Amino acid sequence: MNLLPKSSKEFGSVDYWEKFFQQRGKKAFEWYGTYLELCGVLHKYIKPREKMLVIGCGNSELSEQLYDVGYRDIVNIDISEVVIKQMKERNASRRPQMSFLKMDMTQMEFPDASFQVVLDKGTLDAVLTDEEEKTLQQVDRMLAEVGRVLQVGGRYLCISLAQAHILKKAVGHFSREGWMVRVHQVANSQDQVLEAEPQFFLPVFAFIMTKFRPVPGSALQIFELCTQEQGKPVRLESAERLAEAVRERQQYAWLCSQLRRKAGLGSVSLDLCDGDTGEPRYTLHVVDSPTVKPSRDTHFAIFIIPQGRETEWLFGMDEGRKQLAASAGFRRLITVALHRGQQYEGMDTIQAELSARVMELAPGGMPAQQQVPFLSVGGDIGVRTVQHQDCSPMSGDYVIEDVQGDDKRFFRRLIFLSNRNVVQSEARLLKDVSHRAQKKRKKDRKKQRPADTPEDVPAAPGQSIDKSYLCCEHHKAMIAGLALLRNPELLLETPLALLVVGLGGGSLPLFVHDHFPKSCIDAVEIDPSMLEVATQWFGFSQSDRMKVHIADGLDYITNLAGRGEVQPHYNVIMFDVDSKDPTLGMSCPPPAFVDQPFLQKVKSILTPEGVFILNLVCRDLGLKDSVLARLKTVFPLLYVRRIEDEVNEILFCQLQPEQKLATPELLEMAQALERTLKKPGSGWDDTYVLSDMLKTVKIV
Repeated sequence: MNLLPKSSKEFGSVDYWEKFFQQRGKKAFEWYGTYLELCGVLHKYIKPREKMLVIGCGNSELSEQLYDVGYRDIVNIDISEVVIKQMKERNASRRPQMSFLKMDMTQMEFPDASFQVVLDKGTLDAVLTDEEEKTLQQVDRMLAEVGRVLQVGGRYLCISLAQAHILKKAVGHFSREGWMVRVHQVANSQDQVLEAEPQFFLPVFAFIMTKFRPVPGSALQIFELCTQEQGKPVRLESAERLAEAVRERQQYAWLCSQLRRKAGLGSVSLDLCDGDTGEPRYTLHVVDSPTVKPSRDTHFAIFIIPQGRETEWLFGMDEGRKQLAASAGFRRLITVALHRGQQYEGMDTIQAELSARVMELAPGGMPAQQQVPFLSVGGDIGVRTVQHQDCSPMSGDYVIEDVQGDDKRFFRRLIFLSNRNVVQSEARLLKDVSHRAQKKRKKDRKKQRPADTPEDVPAAPGQSIDKSYLCCEHHKAMIAGLALLRNPELLLETPLALLVVGLGGGSLPLFVHDHFPKSCIDAVEIDPSMLEVATQWFGFSQSDRMKVHIADGLDYITNLAGRGEVQPHYNVIMFDVDSKDPTLGMSCPPPAFVDQPFLQKVKSILTPEGVFILNLVCRDLGLKDSVLARLKTVFPLLYVRRIEDEVNEILFCQLQPEQKLATPELLEMAQALERTLKKPGSGWDDTYVLSDMLKTVKIV
């Protein structure tokens, strides 16, 4: 039996509904859920003694079930004479106080302010089938009548799929009338997208429009969203933001339905937000491994990434997460990153918060009541302490945080919040900054501060930084590149002039300064805030051999190159500067730094036997080939060293092709330099093997 209309416009037709209910007979038709699915939101917003009008009641059992639990003062109206007759016959003896009337809701016969609640389950959606003028006029009459028959303080409670044009119309109409607008996601509506044959791909919402007494001249508009049955509503600044928030919930529901039906959707990620503040609390990545053999115990698992380790390749990159999922042995693995600025009591609390939500992302075919394991590294959630948070006019918001590494040592990091999964600068803390001290400070702050307050404690002393240790693999490779200079065993006694463009936390120039006593370094940094960060938080300091110039690296080098005969010549030039434009396929350096005319200027200030070392981060293969070709044109000798498990590639550029060294010679020179640097009292880190950094170097 075909009960569906030929087009959505028929939903607004009296003849259609008469035919519909004649064909359907006495079997109840429930739009958007049964009483059991809707009772939570209905009981929240309707009191049992309130007088209620149900518009477009159809033959739904909702009114009957409300009546049976104590809601007695209910009037039902519908445009279909057939259904009104059916409902009267069905309820005459069992529910004598409830009435059913044939009435057009756009021309209701009730006096003004007759009801405290108007309940609409799918009726607005059925009428507002398009945005043609005739349809909109009909809906305007309907909503005006709803407003007329409601008392001040009364509520229009509309159950809807909240499609964009319906939400826009309802919210726009009532907000202009000065009513309070709240949209409440119906609990358990998500279940509909988890069924084998779902009725809707969209979650169900309740619009709660509360009638306020008109205040002449007032422009106050109130918009709220509530995503949990007993959750606190979140106030939103505009109707547009409310529509955006609803759309996000609908997209999430669609995503869940897709994940339920098939695996291998590609890279899928989403944020789960705090229901009270709207701030992101967890970031989830869904990783499918189709090659894992299905069994009862390999369907699904959750992996909690310890705080501070979300930037590591294994957790922060698609390829790393795929490797993690394959090694874990589950068909679907969801990795969960914990956000800075949020408080987490422990693994048990996180598991309790996530259990219901992550099950919505489970693959199809999971056995009923299947226990889903929560995994982590070492079974804990890690330690992260935000030491400082600020905003640079040039680089934007940033944080300084201390995190505990895999070896239980602590590391200080600079993170730009515009790219929160990338560590901008990193330094290891000395062991006297103990885990115990970190935990004590964190516990004290937790007692005194709300959860969303940045953890801001006094600056740790400069000597807390282990200046002998290079955290970043690309920095280690850049230092190893100094072995390309002739006679590396003599470098500690040889005057070296270095230009470093890009200061960050200052670890790279500081390492050169401390380990090469005859070096003189010019560091160029465009953002003055970064010099403050490096000095206060990363143990950086200037000296007679270390000068920082606050300038654009492009302008600084252009000015030097324009000096002609008196221009300085550097033995080493290093570029470690990031791009502020996230839309480019190359995030380091900015494209202007590898334009051929500018590279000619770099060449002009480099000594004939010097080395130009560049940190390249480029995901666009075509663009990378172009950069390498330009570099090769200016610097005939070009080595490339790919950083394992990272996008970074370190380029070593020299002017004289006859200086070319085979890999064995490179390793020999690196070993000679390392022997020199390891002299007693030098503070050399024994875990850093220079020759290892050059083993995989290739000549372009």
